[in-house]
Amino acid sequence: MNRVLPRISALTWTGLALLALFLLLAIAGPMLAVAPDARTGLTLSGPGAEHLFGTDHLQRDLFARTAEGARVSLLVAVAGVGFGLLVAVPAGLVAGYFGGRWPDDLIMRVLEALQALPLFVFALFVIGITGTGDSQWGPLTLTTTTKVVLLLGVGFIPYFARVTRSATLVEVQEDYVDALRALGVPRWRVITGEVLVNVLPPVLVQAFLWLGVAIFAESALSFLGLGIQAPRPSLGNILGDATSYMLLGAWWYSIIPGLVILVATVGFNLVGDGLGDALDAQDRR
Repeated sequence: MNRVLPRISALTWTGLALLALFLLLAIAGPMLAVAPDARTGLTLSGPGAEHLFGTDHLQRDLFARTAEGARVSLLVAVAGVGFGLLVAVPAGLVAGYFGGRWPDDLIMRVLEALQALPLFVFALFVIGITGTGDSQWGPLTLTTTTKVVLLLGVGFIPYFARVTRSATLVEVQEDYVDALRALGVPRWRVITGEVLVNVLPPVLVQAFLWLGVAIFAESALSFLGLGIQAPRPSLGNILGDATSYMLLGAWWYSIIPGLVILVATVGFNLVGDGLGDALDAQDRR
C-alpha cells in the first residue's frame, strides 16, 4: 500500500527558503568572512562589493559580525530550547500520567508560578544579582552565554511541559496503556518506553516553533544589554549599537541585522506550522 505524502504548502516552501538563507548565513557565513573584530579602515561605509553589508562605527565588517551574530543566536536558541525540553518533558509526562492526582497538581502549580513571571522581568532580576559578565559559583563559571541559555530555557519550561502533559493525558486513555498495566509492566517502562514515543512528535513540533521565539528573545535581551555582551557579536547587540547612527544615514547598520532576525523568526514559524499541519494530517489518516 503506497503512503500518500502530505502536500507542502506555498507558505511552508517560503519558510524553508527563509530558513535555508538564515542557516547558510549562520553556518557558512563565519567561515567565509573576515574576523568579526578586524578593522577595515572604513567607518560607516555602505554595502558594496568590498563589504557586502557595509561597515560599522568601529570600522568592522558588518557581514562578518552579522554572520557571527546569527551563529551565536542560533546556538543560544537551540541550547535554550534543548534545556527547556530536558526539564519540561519529564515533568509533563509525570503530570499527564497522574492527571488529576497530587503529582499533577504539584507540578502544574509550580509551572503556573513560573509562567506568571515574565521572561524579561526574570532576566532583570537574575542579571541584577549576577551582573552582565561571567559569574563564579564556587568551582563553576557561568558565562554570559550560559546565563542567557538558562534564562531562555527556564522561560520555555511551562509551555513545553503543558504541551507534553496534554499529549500524555490523551495517550494514557489508549487501550495499550491499560493492557500494559494489566500485564504488570512497571510504570516507568510504560511512561518512557511507550507513552514518551507517542508524545514526542507534537512536542518537537512545538520546540521547532519556539526556536524562532528563542532567537527573537535572545536578540531582545542582547539589545537591552542583558544578553550577549560586546565585543562578542549578537544580532541584538549589533542592533543596540546601530540605534545611535540611524540619523547619520547608516540605514544598513540596523536594517540588515533586523532583517536577519525577521527571516529567522518567520522561517522557523512557517516551517513549524507546516510540520504541525503534516502531523495533524497523519493523525487524521
